[in-house]
Amino acid sequence: MVDFYSLAIDKLYLILRQGLEKLFIEEEIEKTKVDFLVEVPQEKKFGDFATNIAMVAAKIFKKNPFELAEKLLKNISLDGTFFSKFEVKRPGFINFFLGDEWYSSVLKEVLNEGENFGKTEYGKGKKAILEYVSANPTGPMHIGNARGGAIGDSLAECFRFAGFEVLKEFYVNDAGNQIEKFKKSLNLRYEQIFLKDENFEMPQDCYLGEDIKEHAENFAKIYKDEFMKKDVEERKTALLNYALPLNIKNLKLDLEKYKVLYDNWFFESSLYEDNSVFDIVKDLEEKGYTFKKDGATWFSFTKCGGDKDEVLIRDNGVPTYFASDIAYHFDKFKKRGFDIAIDIWGADHHGHIKRLKAALSVLGVDSSSLEVVLMQMVRLVEKGKTLKLSKRAGNTITLNSLLDMIPIDVARFFFNMKEPNTHFDFDLDLARQESDKNPVYYVQYAYARACGILKKLEQEENSLDFKDVNFNISKTKEEIDLIKQIAKFPTEIINAVLTYNPSRIAHFCFDLSTLFHKFYVNCKIKGQEEEILRFRVCLCVAVLNVLKNSFSILKIEAKEEV
Repeated sequence: MVDFYSLAIDKLYLILRQGLEKLFIEEEIEKTKVDFLVEVPQEKKFGDFATNIAMVAAKIFKKNPFELAEKLLKNISLDGTFFSKFEVKRPGFINFFLGDEWYSSVLKEVLNEGENFGKTEYGKGKKAILEYVSANPTGPMHIGNARGGAIGDSLAECFRFAGFEVLKEFYVNDAGNQIEKFKKSLNLRYEQIFLKDENFEMPQDCYLGEDIKEHAENFAKIYKDEFMKKDVEERKTALLNYALPLNIKNLKLDLEKYKVLYDNWFFESSLYEDNSVFDIVKDLEEKGYTFKKDGATWFSFTKCGGDKDEVLIRDNGVPTYFASDIAYHFDKFKKRGFDIAIDIWGADHHGHIKRLKAALSVLGVDSSSLEVVLMQMVRLVEKGKTLKLSKRAGNTITLNSLLDMIPIDVARFFFNMKEPNTHFDFDLDLARQESDKNPVYYVQYAYARACGILKKLEQEENSLDFKDVNFNISKTKEEIDLIKQIAKFPTEIINAVLTYNPSRIAHFCFDLSTLFHKFYVNCKIKGQEEEILRFRVCLCVAVLNVLKNSFSILKIEAKEEV
């Protein structure tokens, strides 16, 4: 698949370097490396691409930039390129303009590639693992998990489009302190049923949600007071074995409803079953990066240049989450052979990243291959006011309840409208609207509008095939802008991968829809002469292809009617 923007830029770098070499010979100056840029100007009047080469090289040639630019252009030919002309603007910028061949090549490629347009071989031969959501299985998923699910899932699709071999993974925290807290909470709610203490209050270090009560009550319906006669630890284990599989099952069902399907569910407990956690601690010890203090085993983060050391094994012999996290990521790289690992975490985990990377480096892992995307908080806004919810008090909005309030497509698109590292106000009133003010409705309407054009033409028995279409036809501003936006799609996917930011695709989608709506208003199809009609039909089909491919990344429905 051809990335026409990158191809054009690469071609410009080539012809500019060739022109520069000729100029060195012509001016009898020793060849010197010149670091210049080719960029897309912010203002369209400055062409499709611009370069600062004359500004950078002016001192070398001892000429003013404008004069140097004019001399350089005499050594450049645009024959056989995608460009129709160039111009020099003071103080010495050179602007290049795309020609008909570029526009026709873009359209032909989109029409030929269809659902494959946007796919490249950028990451060919590389394995990437993306781990996201990974909510504690001690309760239902909340709105923060919903954001992580949309971001992680769409980013994974960007990696797939970019040619990586991708595995999407959910890390199940079924060991450690959270599970102990879960067991304690279940046990207290179970005891409460039979002790009938009206003044009973759950301790603050327990889970307070209604789901804990429901699990205890359902367990009691099955086993009555049988486990009140058992040892406390036996009772806790029985409650855990009952409730945890149900929670994990519900996590899977909620995520499937949200269109998030994982390739693998990795259980933290497996790292204890095969002794991986203790083996990792032993390896760190053998490399001289652990020490004993107050009965606990610590990782010497300060020895790696860090600010403070971190506990690996507590004084009671129980490993910390940090220890299992090292083992988990070591497993990703050294045991399963992934080239890159991307984690989507809440921003409150920022202090964990450097310690984890330091430990992995000690163990021989290239820590630069681990990328952690920190995701900021989500605030629900309704009627201009922020809904104040407390996870501790058990009155948070769950993923399931959110999807009862708004369509799935809206949730997924909204969460991908902002970069992960920015705070996000989720406007429930806007999310419920079915108008062009709602960005999801706006982009889906663009798709439906294009479908409507084609259906109407088919009903009137117009030929919609692409044979003998004149792609070099004189184009309106709206048509040119639309083709330029279409051509950006492969580049935007690669940029989303490089920045770990799938919001680029949501914005691309919105911008393409805006340009298509302008095209629809200003460029009539019905009643036009055959040559124009056939070209504009092709343009509509190209828009449909690219919107559909964008929607597949964001996992929103391509509706033929809205």
